[in-house]
Amino acid sequence: MLYEFYPCRNESQGAVRSFFDAARLLLADLASSLLFVILLSLTHNATLSTCLAIALGLLQIGIQFIRRKPIEVMEWLSLFLVIAAGVATLLTNDPRFVLFKPSVIYAIIGVVMLKPGWMNRYLPAIARTVAPDVAIYVGFAWAGLMFLSAALNAVIALMFDLSTWAAVMPAFGIGSKVVLMLAGFAAIRLTVRRRVRAMPEAERDALLISTGERA
Repeated sequence: MLYEFYPCRNESQGAVRSFFDAARLLLADLASSLLFVILLSLTHNATLSTCLAIALGLLQIGIQFIRRKPIEVMEWLSLFLVIAAGVATLLTNDPRFVLFKPSVIYAIIGVVMLKPGWMNRYLPAIARTVAPDVAIYVGFAWAGLMFLSAALNAVIALMFDLSTWAAVMPAFGIGSKVVLMLAGFAAIRLTVRRRVRAMPEAERDALLISTGERA
């Protein structure tokens, strides 16, 4: 029997939803910085650009309140950093404070992702059972990507101009995460398929039934 790894529908949808929730947080954090860069490039007015970037951060939290959705700790932290970086920019007239903010967010997320097994809640039962070691390695790879993103953002914010930051960070931020998501999924999927195929038939059948892959 050739086994194909197809996660249960509900678990697959849950994993995808969890990933996009995390991606939404990162994109929302970049949104205020991107708005700041675009406005500053167009208006050359640091005060206006900073105030509108802060307003966007407040608006994002306000929409959560209106929709009565829970606001995560990282969202509050992001808002705090928007305000703190904005105030520092207004006091010093140095836009790098706003651009440096994503580095703090990336670094904190990276520390959280160093915890072994953090990916388990996003994986179907068969992957948690058959390939937990691979999931740990993929989780560490995500942590490494967060630290790399933090360092890259800091270097570009400190050493290059606004247009370079606007061109590099959104492209790297989105592209690198999509690549790692696909590579991590492929690594886990292929490992599960290989290990399940190597099992004795009786053990394999029991596993597929217990994990909901077979009725």
